Amino acid sequence: MGHDHSHGHKQNKKALLISFLFIFTFMIVEVIGGIITNSLALLSDAGHMLSDAAALGLSLAAFYIGEKASDKGKTYGYKRFEILAAFINGITLILVSLYIFWEAYHRFIDTPMVSPGMMVIAVIGLVVNIIVAWILMRGDTEHNLNVRSAFLHVLGDLLGSVGAIAAGLLIYFFNWNLADPIASVMVAILIVVSGWRVTKDSIHILMEGSPKGIDTQDVMNSLAAIPGVIEVHDLHVWCITSEFTALSCHVVVENEVNRDTMLLRLSAFLEEVYGIHHSTIQVEGKSVTEGHHHVCT
Repeated sequence: MGHDHSHGHKQNKKALLISFLFIFTFMIVEVIGGIITNSLALLSDAGHMLSDAAALGLSLAAFYIGEKASDKGKTYGYKRFEILAAFINGITLILVSLYIFWEAYHRFIDTPMVSPGMMVIAVIGLVVNIIVAWILMRGDTEHNLNVRSAFLHVLGDLLGSVGAIAAGLLIYFFNWNLADPIASVMVAILIVVSGWRVTKDSIHILMEGSPKGIDTQDVMNSLAAIPGVIEVHDLHVWCITSEFTALSCHVVVENEVNRDTMLLRLSAFLEEVYGIHHSTIQVEGKSVTEGHHHVCT
């Protein structure tokens, strides 16, 4: 298990590094191309790629920072930097999209001439996005929030490139320059959706929300159903990062139950059924709990 996690960790870092280099390089090409061809669609797509490059850079930094060992001040280490990176990324995406909406609004009122040469750069962008999407698919898009969000952003970029190509075709064949701000609005909508998803997921983790796919009541009922267990209370399940789930709870058992044996059984059960590898369980005897409740009341 540890070997698999380490292998996945290295694969995620490699996928993010290569993707970052691809996205950052082409972002510069799109900015230059957008200025030369006077295309908001290209500039907006470059803005999206800038946020993607920043997200990939932050995600990459999060992997390196997260590898720092825990200390007295940070007992979980620096693993949560991954979630902070995702949060910053989500907010940036939303701000970029608002700027694109604002620029598109002005272009709807006063539509400038746009060079159909934007389509050539958009086609290259489409190819780059397909390559990067394929690279990121080799990472852990299912469990790692940063890799998954980067993959969703690249898909958004990919569709943005398709929109820019469509706008270029409409401008070339029908001289319909309004297609450019329309395409940019479509890209902005994709950015808002991606930004909101990442922001919402990162806030959920930062607020110690229960992990997706884990029903705390179901966990409590399952533990309570184990022979020898009387009651489960003060149960909390949360994420340190999108790949590190933790649990703590109090379990009341029959007085004759061996508590060490029960602790091992409960920990193994949580790991096997729910994939929770980090659990802190306080096993209490029935008589101790009754006395505790008596004092509290």
